[in-house]
Amino acid sequence: MKASTLFLTAVICILSFTSCSKKTVLPYFTDISEISEGTLPAQEYLPTIMPDDELTIIINSSNPRATSLYNQPLINPSTRADMVNSGTVRSMSYVVDTEGNIQMPILGKVHVAGLNVEQIRELITKMISKDVSDPNVTVILQNFTVVVAGEVNTPQTLRVTRNRFTILEALSASGDLTEYGERNNVLLIREENGTRKYVHLNLNNSDILTSPYYYLQPNDYIYVAPNKVRQDNSKYNQNNGFKLSIISTIVSAASVIASLVIALTVKN
Repeated sequence: MKASTLFLTAVICILSFTSCSKKTVLPYFTDISEISEGTLPAQEYLPTIMPDDELTIIINSSNPRATSLYNQPLINPSTRADMVNSGTVRSMSYVVDTEGNIQMPILGKVHVAGLNVEQIRELITKMISKDVSDPNVTVILQNFTVVVAGEVNTPQTLRVTRNRFTILEALSASGDLTEYGERNNVLLIREENGTRKYVHLNLNNSDILTSPYYYLQPNDYIYVAPNKVRQDNSKYNQNNGFKLSIISTIVSAASVIASLVIALTVKN
């Protein structure tokens, strides 16, 4: 067979293999990529508080001395009077107990599970307003972390400093997906009411922007699945590594046997 015929046959085989393999669509939102302008419904979302969540609550007002009593002090009780007289506002975190409550100075037990930070702020503001004029309440969720793993450039655990955080922001903060990441197969695992739920998300479709999983919740786990090319490469590397290991063992064994044969021959 001529060299040109062999070359043409090889090219046809390569093209046939490539056309049969599954290709990864790299762009996001391909369903609206040809549309120059449009609108999508926006969502109002804040994560709801659950047992074991950690909240920082700071209470202040135009009269700091009046509201300082409602703040959990960071200093020992013997100096509390000095703190009250100076109007110093100090606070520390509250951990939500198994019944969904936190224990606050003056206010006592406050049920916060199932509420978001804005609702908790309104609740505490209402409770304090009975005794203090125009209180200013700040509520911060401290333990908002999400894990991003799989085919992203920087797999990591992200500590979120905002009350609203999207899956797109999490992926962006992790260096975005690699070229081997399946945009149409992003797994999200979420704990809700004692059970773990999971969903496969398609970033090629703009429906993700209105999905209930677009905004993340604390302790969400995101896994980007590898595409077929990555999996095939991994298998190829593993097989080659195994073959090299066998060859190395055989060579080593042959070397030992050869050394023994030479030693016996010289001795005789």
